[in-house]
Order: sequence, then structure tokens, then C-alpha cells
Amino acid sequence: MHNINNLLRQIPKVDELLFHTTLALLASGTVLTQGIREVLDDLRRDIKEGRVDTLPCCDALAEKVAVRLREFNRPNLQRMINGTGIILHTNLGRAPLATEALNAIEDVARDYSNLEYCIKNGERSSRHVHIEKLITHLTGAEAAMVVNNNAAAVLLALSAVEQKDIIVSRGELVEIGGSFRVPDVLAQSGCRLVEVGTTNKTHTYDYERAIEPDLTGALLRVHTSNFIMSGFVAKPGLSELAYIAANHSIPLIEDLGSGCLVNLARYGIHGQPVVADSIKAGVDIVTFSGDKLLGGPQAGIVAGRAKWIAKMKAHPLARAMRIDKLCLAALEATLRLYHEPETAVEKIPTLRMLCESPGMLLEKAQMLKEQLATSGGHKIIVVAGASLAGGGAMPEEGLATATVAINAGISARALELHFRMGAVPIIGRISRDMFMLDVRTIDVEDFRHIASRLQEV
Repeated sequence: MHNINNLLRQIPKVDELLFHTTLALLASGTVLTQGIREVLDDLRRDIKEGRVDTLPCCDALAEKVAVRLREFNRPNLQRMINGTGIILHTNLGRAPLATEALNAIEDVARDYSNLEYCIKNGERSSRHVHIEKLITHLTGAEAAMVVNNNAAAVLLALSAVEQKDIIVSRGELVEIGGSFRVPDVLAQSGCRLVEVGTTNKTHTYDYERAIEPDLTGALLRVHTSNFIMSGFVAKPGLSELAYIAANHSIPLIEDLGSGCLVNLARYGIHGQPVVADSIKAGVDIVTFSGDKLLGGPQAGIVAGRAKWIAKMKAHPLARAMRIDKLCLAALEATLRLYHEPETAVEKIPTLRMLCESPGMLLEKAQMLKEQLATSGGHKIIVVAGASLAGGGAMPEEGLATATVAINAGISARALELHFRMGAVPIIGRISRDMFMLDVRTIDVEDFRHIASRLQEV
């Protein structure tokens, strides 16, 4: 006890560390004072609990404060290098933006903008006008609007049918990421869920039998993008559902989730529904994401018949769900690239990564291998692999890729930690006790960061 009290008395005062040369350039004022106090409080606690029996010198304490301040000053949200091969990796921020979108954000963020102002008339306007014509042109819809994400778009669409029955196939009552479930959204909208059919088979007559005049508000089709159901299965086509809905004067709503604006079949990617096809089939309201296959910022896009879009725009929830000016600028710039599908594939990172050929990826992997080989003393090989679209799209469709596998003489787990904890975190995966980097999701300009990190091992 006597030694503990002695140590506690010898702890330096805050003022003794305030002007230490190690800390002079890191911070000042309350931030520096708070950092010192936290380090000294930790030291007191360690002494009292018997974990410290020798008092650290002032230099050592100053270094501890410096480490804490550097951690404090480092942004929590930071850029990372994605070597997982999962293109739309939700945990890593989904779609990287095109240069045009980044420029649009910077331009709008730097100064004031005409977000809700009509320059021509000198009057208040709506933020929807900046993007509606672009969406209707690309999809063939009568009208469109944008909210902050697709879940919000679905909730708003359901809310606009005034708390009536919504008919859904049992096979489409899905759960997406983050335990987000379609039945829960229905409940939040105030509508009543009416399940029809079975898990594997739903027919047109199931919908017909469930419709009740004055009670049924809409038919809902949910694209099951994150799983595959095969075998003894059946469901009506969109045009069949649209016919039933029109006959009963109710809307057909389709949650496309990961909406696609161009047909990717020409690039070897099949089975992805295109928004324009849903509109052509007669769907009244189509909702889809901006930051998935579209390759833009987080947004929920709604396209369809003017009657229903107008109701959604006028709904009280629309203001709570509206998109902000930075996302709006990025989305507009991204959509403009779709005027020419080839331009979109070339300039939008998500589409470019999806459509990159195995031959190009092999060349890219060889280039990374050569840069890493300069570090010396490591086993580095190029192996074939499979990338994934991610974001709930194409769950069973692997994309042939080339992967660089690294063995640096330490365990793969330790190497993975080393890469992950760098100034620019590099995320990969472990296979066959090697650290694997899929080049499909890595920009060539980032090879230098990877090589530099490996040299530090």
C-alpha cells in the first residue's frame, strides 16, 4: 500500500505534459488537456489495481498521449482497399462512385445551389425536378422521384395506398441485410399483409381470389435477388400481375431491390431484371437502389405511373425520406452516363468491375505479383478464383477472376491483420493458409499501397 501511495504522489501534473515536445505539434487546448488527463487516469487505475509497480517517465507518458491523440484525429470513416472480390460489399460502402459523380458532389458542396429554386422563374421549386426527366428517359416511366434508400422507397409506396391490404406471394416475403424484412415494412406502413400461394408456387388465381373490393390496396412483387429458388417452382409473370391489378383498379408495386438500367447479358451476366422491362410490362410503381447495380450513391429510386408518383410526392413521409443535395448531385451525374450504355460500363466502377474480362484480370494480377515480388522473401502466386457481385445481386453467379495469394512466412491470420491495420486498411480473405487479394475490386493505383504494406512485414 505504501508503494502504491508513493507512485500515486509521483504522477506528473497535467501542466508538466502540456508543453512536452512530443505533443507540441499534435494538438492544443482542451483536446490535448483531455488526452493527458485520460492517460493519467488510466495510469492511476493501473497503479491502484497492481498492474504497474514502476512509474513511467514523462517521455513514455507523452508518447502514450501522442498515440491517443493520433487515434482521436484519425477519421472514423476512412477509405479502404477492397481485395475481397465482392464488388458491392455492404460493409465496405457498396458502390464506389464514378469520377463524374465525385466532381458533381464537389461542385455542389463548395457553394450554394439551386436545390429547390427555379432559376428561370426566380421561384421556389422541387428537388425532384433535377432528376425526374433523366429517370423517365432511361426507364420509360411516366414519372419518378428519389428518396434516401430503397427501403424508404418501398415504405413510401406502401404508405401511399392508404393502409389497405397488400397481396404478396409467400415465396417473396424475404429478409435482406441487417434483418430488414418485407413483412416488417408492410406493418410500418399501416397496411395489412395478405399472403397468397405457397413458398415454391404461386399462381394468378391465388392473387385473383385474394382481392377484395375496397379492402385491397395493391399487389406487391418482390424480386428475390439474394437467393435462388429452383426445381418445382412457379410464379406469374409481371404482365400477368399487371393485367390483374389494372382490372381491379389497384397498383402493382415491384421492389426490384438491386435495380439495373442496362442489359448486362451482352457482357456475360444473365438474369438481372432491367427497370425498363418492368415499366414496359405494366408495373405501376418500381423501386430500386441507387448504390447497387446502378453504381451510384445510396438512394431509393421510384419510377412508374404519374398518378401514383404524385401521391408519393405529396405524402408526409416524403420529406422525412428525401435525398440530400450531395447524393442528388452524384446520382444525377451517374444517371447521365447511362445515355450511352458503353460509356456507363467504361466509367461507372461497379459496371466496369462486373464486366471486366478474365484475360484482363489475369494481366492485372500478374502486374500486382511483379510489384509485390520486389519486397523479396515472400511466396506470391496468381491463382484462379471467383468474384461476387454482392449487395444481394446474383447470389449464385460467380465471376471468374484472378487472385494474388501471399505467403510472407507468418500465419495467414497474422498477415491479414497486418494488412488490415495499415494507414490505408487493405481487406482480403484467407484460403489455404495464404492471404488472398482479388484484383477485380482493386484499382491499379492502389498496388503501391499493397506493395508498401508487404515490405513492412
